[in-house]
Amino acid sequence: MYTRQLLPDEISLIPEPLKKTFDEFGEAGFEIYLVGGGVRNLILGKTPENCDLTTNATPDQSLEILKMHSPFYNNDFGTVSFNVQVEGIEELYEVTTYRSEKEYSDYRRPDNVSWGKTLEEDVTRRDFTINAIVIGIKNSRNQELKESRQYELVDMVDGLKDFEKGLIRAVGDPRIRFNEDALRMMRAIRFAAKLGFSIEENTLAAISEKSELLEKISKERVREEFLRILGSNYPVDGVRLLISTGLMEHFLPEALEGRGVIQGGHHRLTVLDHMLESLAECPSTDPIVRFATFTHDIGKPRSQRFKCRKCGKMFRDLPAGEADLSEEMTTCVNCGYIQPTKGMVTFYGHEVIGARMIREITERLKFNRKQIEKIETLVRWHMFAYQPEMTDASIRRLIRRVGKENINDMVMLRIADRKGSGAKTTSWRFLELQKRIGEQLFEPMEINDMVVNGMDVMEVLKVSPGPIIGKVLKELFDEVLEDTKKNSREYLLTRISELGKSEK
Repeated sequence: MYTRQLLPDEISLIPEPLKKTFDEFGEAGFEIYLVGGGVRNLILGKTPENCDLTTNATPDQSLEILKMHSPFYNNDFGTVSFNVQVEGIEELYEVTTYRSEKEYSDYRRPDNVSWGKTLEEDVTRRDFTINAIVIGIKNSRNQELKESRQYELVDMVDGLKDFEKGLIRAVGDPRIRFNEDALRMMRAIRFAAKLGFSIEENTLAAISEKSELLEKISKERVREEFLRILGSNYPVDGVRLLISTGLMEHFLPEALEGRGVIQGGHHRLTVLDHMLESLAECPSTDPIVRFATFTHDIGKPRSQRFKCRKCGKMFRDLPAGEADLSEEMTTCVNCGYIQPTKGMVTFYGHEVIGARMIREITERLKFNRKQIEKIETLVRWHMFAYQPEMTDASIRRLIRRVGKENINDMVMLRIADRKGSGAKTTSWRFLELQKRIGEQLFEPMEINDMVVNGMDVMEVLKVSPGPIIGKVLKELFDEVLEDTKKNSREYLLTRISELGKSEK
């Protein structure tokens, strides 16, 4: 076991509510330690937030000690939670009693929990060594030391050494840890992607060996871990680990269909490698946008066809015996023309196929309705083409099709797509498109943006509510979308009268 006193710089990072919690438990005669992410933050020179703590006090005793903070039970495993204010920001602290756990029949939650008596019992049940380092007050039961606290770091599992080496290592046997909670396999990858660490060899091998256990975990929990990986500092490294360990085939197998699928034209990468590179280049930090970026070409493998550049004949597969995808040249069996294989590749309609696939995938992974619609929209319209001669009305139709709320995210995806194809800079066309989108964002995009409404139609035409109201408004809006200068009451009221006459 390794222990050391905290350095003054480290102590200065401990928020006052956490110091007070240490004191309250110490004065009551109990041990209490900061554990998990809060310790990681301190080691990295950051202030602990939303702290997790572990103690030898029972849940009832913790409730009594914390009664001035309005504590409450947070789950079925004796976790006592309470809210604190840290520099005006509300945070949630969670205190859990030392415990040992037995049997995980659902590969996620223990069937039986027993309160432990020692810190060692609690530490050795934790997932990874970097999460099993704890910080507390030395001799915390001695009230006389309150004014001269001696904070100490306690490491029983060589977590500090792994931290210094940049390693994610399971506590004890990784196979046992993953049998206890299969979601820990994704957590290992998430920590690696967040911290820029590697996964220790034996732990990584155990993930590959136990990857099928992910099927036992609810889709909601898998989705949340995947989104955390996508939202990390090194998302593409995390996704590559999900692929290499075999975890991805258990929740997003469709993405793996792009493995080895060649592309034509300017593309130098396979479909899967291109999606990975696009993710690496995505300027957005939003995990939902990153999800859409990683899956934007997911429909390509199912839409891949081969078209002869001479006769135009379309083939589902390359002719057997003539060539395969590794060959540079292919002979058309229809006209005999010999041509570069890559030049024959097409993916017509892949964005439509991809959007359908995304709908199925996101519903399977239990995304909420808003997230599903956003990802589906980004994948469906990511192939929009821009030409300088496009009218402002065309730009407004594009924005309306994608949605004002999605258009900037679509731009982020297109930047990622372009750079993921090998482009080093953004083209002048794309820069011009971004400028024109910005110019049109505040123009009328919906019927409700017009300066007239259904009440105006009824008043001018002297009619009651009915189908004619919507019909007239739609015709007016079509005109306004083409020419925003027509969005004036004088013009539109005149047009209502004219349209009303034509309806009679």
